[in-house]
Amino acid sequence: MLRVLISDGMEKDAVKKLKDMDLEVVEKHYETDELINEIQNFDILIVRSNTKVKREIIDAACITGRLKLIIRGGVGLDNIDVVYAKTNGIQVKNTPNASSASVAELVIGHMFNLARFIHNSNVTMRQGQWNKKVYEGIEIFNKTLGVIGFGRIGRETANKAAALGMNVVYTDVIGEVKDCKYKYLPMNDLLKISDFISIHVPFSGERAVIGKEEIEIMKDGAFIINCARGGVVDEGALLEALDNNKLGGAAIDVFAEEPAKNSPLCRHDKVSCTPHIGASTKEAQGRIGDEIVEIIFNYMNEGVCLA
Repeated sequence: MLRVLISDGMEKDAVKKLKDMDLEVVEKHYETDELINEIQNFDILIVRSNTKVKREIIDAACITGRLKLIIRGGVGLDNIDVVYAKTNGIQVKNTPNASSASVAELVIGHMFNLARFIHNSNVTMRQGQWNKKVYEGIEIFNKTLGVIGFGRIGRETANKAAALGMNVVYTDVIGEVKDCKYKYLPMNDLLKISDFISIHVPFSGERAVIGKEEIEIMKDGAFIINCARGGVVDEGALLEALDNNKLGGAAIDVFAEEPAKNSPLCRHDKVSCTPHIGASTKEAQGRIGDEIVEIIFNYMNEGVCLA
């Protein structure tokens, strides 16, 4: 019987489906030291963003060679040393199709927050203030949204923004997308004309995609939304740009360090922030669970994960 460790939680119906597949399922989060001792007793490991599957975990798994599959419930794989795992004969999979709509909707929600001071007015009204004349916002209709990274989530965000009457432009490392109805621009050109900039790229672990130089190119008063990965925006440069009024505001769902400890940024009046909840909807979690079940089903029936 295959043993499956669900380390960071999983939708209940999906867990039941795994158990119905005659799998021994353990739902428990182990801290790193504990996981090093326990991982060699499992065939499949399912994680989200909390569990870090780095070399020491993989080395421990290789003692018995039992672990053959790691599944990330979500899109990003930055918490898994993918190359090292595959080098050691362990397949790594994610669920790229499940959360696009949820993340895109959060981006749109953050844009409305920034444009209309919803986050600020909610707080100040709870404090007994009536700032009717303070919060003069802007309409997002006819504003330009620049999308950096045009994968599934970037395209979903573009479609939703266009439906609201925004002008959408995009850039991507692979260049122009064939048969796309939105305008492709090189990065610097996109930064120059965009009123809102939404980032949808992975973090390489090296230089931030948006740093001081990129912010200087942007329009004065532009807004940045990062619902991708912590690290793709230089948080120090962002804070400086907010303080000196170069930027009109920022929305952040992901942070370089999580749980977020960058208090000046989280508490900034111009920042709408959320605790990494891009995929935290009932619908997305259901789809993630279904994708995980399908991956394991294929693994069991074919002996290998589909590429």
